[in-house]
Amino acid sequence: MSRVYNFCSGPAALPEAVLVKAQREILDWHGVGMSVMEMSHRSKEFVSVLESAKQNLIKLLDIPENYEVLFMQGGASTLFAQIPANLTPGYDSACYLDTGVWSAKAIKEAGKYTKVNVVASSKESNYQTVPALDGLKIDESASYLHITPNETIGGLEFADLPETDLPIVADLSSTILSRKIDVSRYGLIYAGAQKNIGPAGVVVVIIRKDLLARSQESLPTTWNFAKIAENASMVNTPPTYSIYLANLVFEWLLEQGGVEAIEKINVEKARRLYQKLDSSRLFANNIDPNYRSRMNIPFILADESLEKAFLAESEAQGLKTLAGHRSVGGMRASIYNAMPIEGVTTLIDFMNAFEKKYGY
Repeated sequence: MSRVYNFCSGPAALPEAVLVKAQREILDWHGVGMSVMEMSHRSKEFVSVLESAKQNLIKLLDIPENYEVLFMQGGASTLFAQIPANLTPGYDSACYLDTGVWSAKAIKEAGKYTKVNVVASSKESNYQTVPALDGLKIDESASYLHITPNETIGGLEFADLPETDLPIVADLSSTILSRKIDVSRYGLIYAGAQKNIGPAGVVVVIIRKDLLARSQESLPTTWNFAKIAENASMVNTPPTYSIYLANLVFEWLLEQGGVEAIEKINVEKARRLYQKLDSSRLFANNIDPNYRSRMNIPFILADESLEKAFLAESEAQGLKTLAGHRSVGGMRASIYNAMPIEGVTTLIDFMNAFEKKYGY
C-alpha cells in the first residue's frame, strides 16, 4: 500500500525521509548491534543522541545561552500543571490569555496551584478571533503571562506578543519550528512533540535559566524544572526513542534549510488552501482572516448533510484524518512541516471534484 496524506492534528505525519532512516537503523544503530530503543539511557551512545538533539534544536531556533533545553515526559497537558507548580511559588497569581480550548484547559489546571487572572478572552466570539493584545489587563506583579499562540482545535493563530515585563510562557506545541520566533522574548516555551517535532512521548521545554530558581525542593523530583536541568533531562529514564526520532526530524529540517526555509513552504501551503476555501460556495473557514492558523485549518460545508460523504470519499482517496475535533465538528486539515505541498494540492483537487459532483 502506498503512503497516504495524513492531515491529523497529532500524532501527525512525520517526514518520510525520517521514517526511512529510522527503519534503516531500527535493528542496528551506527554499528552498535542494537536499536536506540534498547540501549541504556546512560550509555555514551544515547547521551550523544540526546546532546545532538539539544544542539540541533538550539541551532534551529537560535536559542540564547541563558536558556536551558529540557526533554521531558507527559506531554504539554502535564505542563499545564507543572508550569504553575514550578513558577508561582512566592507569587499570588498568574496571568492567562484565553483564546481557545487549549488555553481554557491550561487555565483550569493552573487554578489548582494559584489564582488565575484571565487578562482577556475571545470565548464570547466562539474563539473566532484574538483579543486586542494592547488592551490586556495584565497584573505586572503576577508570576508570568501564559499564551497559546496557535489553537489547534479552533484554527486560530497569532504571532505578535503582548507588551509586558512578566515572563511570557507559551504553548508552542503546534507552531514550534514552523515559523521563526525570537526565543529571547519568552520566559518559557513548551511544546508537545507529536505535531512538528516527532512522535508522541516527549515534550520540549525551553526555559530562561533565571526562572529555574523558582522551582522548590518540595516538588516531586520528576516535576522539578531545576532538578531536570541539573540532570540533563535524565532525572529518570527519558523517552529515548522519541528523542532519537525528534533529532532525526531536527536533522531533516536543517537539511531543508532550517526554520526560515520551511516557513516559506508553510506560508504557501496555507495560502493555497485558504484561497480555495474563500473562493468556494460549498466550503468555508469562519476564523477572523487576521488570525487564521497556518498549521490547522478548520472548514465547514454549506450543506452539512454532505459531511459524511466528504469524509468517506476523501478517506478513499488517501486523504486521511480530515474530521474536525469532536468538540466542534466539521473538517480540519492540519498541514504541519511534514505535509508536502503536494498533499495540499491533492486535497484542493479533491475538493474541486467534490464540488462538481454535488452541484457546487
